[in-house]
Amino acid sequence: MNITQNLRPLASALALFAALGLSGCKTMDIGAVIEHGGNILRAHSKTVSPQEEQQMGDESAALLLGAAPLVKNPGLQRHVNQVGQWLAQQTGRSDIKWRFGVIDTDNVNAFAAPAGYVFVTRGLLERLDNEAELAGVMAHEISHVIMGHYVETMLKQDQGRAWSEAANAAAANRGADAAKYIINTARGVYSAGLDKSDEYQADRMGVVIAARAGYDPFGLPRVLQMYAASSGQSGFDLLFSTHPAADDRLDKLASAMGDKFDALESKGIKNTAAFSRLTANLSPKRR
Repeated sequence: MNITQNLRPLASALALFAALGLSGCKTMDIGAVIEHGGNILRAHSKTVSPQEEQQMGDESAALLLGAAPLVKNPGLQRHVNQVGQWLAQQTGRSDIKWRFGVIDTDNVNAFAAPAGYVFVTRGLLERLDNEAELAGVMAHEISHVIMGHYVETMLKQDQGRAWSEAANAAAANRGADAAKYIINTARGVYSAGLDKSDEYQADRMGVVIAARAGYDPFGLPRVLQMYAASSGQSGFDLLFSTHPAADDRLDKLASAMGDKFDALESKGIKNTAAFSRLTANLSPKRR
């Protein structure tokens, strides 16, 4: 069955969105309403063209896939893409070519890159109990993309020197040089991580996007609880260390959510037969 038939937005969610000031707003303004900001169609620096952002995304994705390739499981990749595309539809960002994938590493993490790239690791999927948890994680990463967090962080790296050099190299038709500069910048960003405020913002937005897609909105908080309980275990040293402490994120998210989402927990989709079937062939959960 088509995933959009399984995961219709909840009618009861309308009251929640109205309470958050979302009723009647463009879907692209989800995060902006929550953050009391402006339109997020292009939230990051206007000095970066769509073409430059695409190059930043392509090279960043190449870096991630160079560290760990995609899992060779077409059915799993297809399903994760369907979930990701459905979540992305809730943001109104039809200008982005979204691409989702599962990378083959035991490490427990998820990543995004400019221009619509989102990856989760096999190690993370092995530990998830249901599709709502996957949706929460992916919605968090989607939020990083639509808010331009990676673009802005890359531009700040070395006070913009690396990106300026890359732009100059591209202008001189030295594509390899441009790629090298962007990869070096992206490596620094993934190693050091985003600002804590970016992560907290993506948590808040991710919960709303997942709820809007019809999922149990507590999927992401449950994953954060799993992270908090698993600190120090094998696989939680992460492919790149990119997130603040799970306990801190839980505290911030609990404060932001309050009881606004409680009515949606029992009505939201927690799991699908496809998710259970496709993840059953992965390694057993290690809790």
